[in-house]
Amino acid sequence: MSTSTFIERPKSSCALGGALTTLAGLNRVVPIVHAAGGCAAGLSGVYSGAAGYRGIGYCGGNMMPTTNIAENNVVFGGEERLTEQIENTLFAMSGDLYVVVTGCQVEIIGDDAKSVAKRYADKNVIAVSTPGFLGNTLKGYDAVVNALIENVVKPSELKDPKTVNILGVVPGHDVFYRGNLEEIRRLLGLIGVKANTFFGITDTVADIREYGTAGLSVVLAPNVGVAPAEKLKQKNGTPYILSEIPVGPSGTADFLRQVGTAVGAEAALVESVIASEAKYYYKYLNGIVDTYADLDFQRIAVISADGYYSHALTRFIANDLGWIPLLTSINDIPDEEDQLRYLQRFIDITSETRPKIVFEQQAGQILKHIRNSWALNHNEKYYDALSPAYVIGSGIDSGLAEKLGASFLAVAFPVSNRVVMNKHIAGFTGGLTLAEDLISQLVASR
Repeated sequence: MSTSTFIERPKSSCALGGALTTLAGLNRVVPIVHAAGGCAAGLSGVYSGAAGYRGIGYCGGNMMPTTNIAENNVVFGGEERLTEQIENTLFAMSGDLYVVVTGCQVEIIGDDAKSVAKRYADKNVIAVSTPGFLGNTLKGYDAVVNALIENVVKPSELKDPKTVNILGVVPGHDVFYRGNLEEIRRLLGLIGVKANTFFGITDTVADIREYGTAGLSVVLAPNVGVAPAEKLKQKNGTPYILSEIPVGPSGTADFLRQVGTAVGAEAALVESVIASEAKYYYKYLNGIVDTYADLDFQRIAVISADGYYSHALTRFIANDLGWIPLLTSINDIPDEEDQLRYLQRFIDITSETRPKIVFEQQAGQILKHIRNSWALNHNEKYYDALSPAYVIGSGIDSGLAEKLGASFLAVAFPVSNRVVMNKHIAGFTGGLTLAEDLISQLVASR
């Protein structure tokens, strides 16, 4: 079998897994899984344990209602079984919204889950088509958020220009999503902008119903969240901009200026907030400068993550932390046109050493890319040593770091070697947290 026909050690799940982790990020929303036995608990477990042990959400894990279809349902159809499960769920579980999501088997046999769910529309039941073959986690997120826009968000001709919808942050897939969203909401609030985050710790279904009043959508990822932004634009006339998760001072300053300009915020206010946040950031960072220099904490960095974090992390370690970016590997942008667009983001890397950018879905191939990008000196005994090196990626990349003899920090999904609660790496304060985590690994290994 050719290596191009499968993904070795994938860093995402199927679309159904993406739908379930997205629903787990919503308060008092009950998923109803119309699929074979094992899909619900298995996929819920993936994003419970491998997303910094973030938990199962409301009615997730082994509590998750599922039709658990068997062979007779596949032969004769499973709509009757789904009807039964919806009624049982409504009786047994309290929720503000019930969302039917579908697996591969029921989609293949042609079960019409949306028609079944429509019978219970008055009880806040909706359905989303999320078979695994639809794509990866990101497709599941888009499908669920599209369904929320279609069925929950109320259209509004009245728009608040200083309110924005944040899209593209996938709960669990962004291990730090809760803390990141809180920080983004705080930062935008400082420039007079209200952020609708969908998955914030206090966001409710009632809140989401009013998201149609937002004057703008902000998409924080290159290949997820655009479809929902387009749907909001078509249904509700809400324009959108493409941005990026802001990590550290460089990224956050750009983010605040971009959003501020888009919503018509006072430029003087935006610059004042940036100056204040930067002062706070450097006040703390300056405390470690002497130690950083004396103990030579500068490292050659390898970034291995998805498009959501890859550029943001590279910019932070190169522009803000002063490390040497050797290689950035992006695992979730297969389309060549999308790759070319994403490459344009790296124009803002200011370090003298420019990182090599590769688009690689196979985790085992990254070591080959590193060796091809490192200037080997075959006249020396340790010609292939890359040192001092640091790998910043997912939990899967810990083996890569071990082979390189490099330090390692997991920040991108999957992450199962650390617990993440409200920690964030977005914003100026998130940059401090990230710098602290990176350097703590160096100190711990001394």
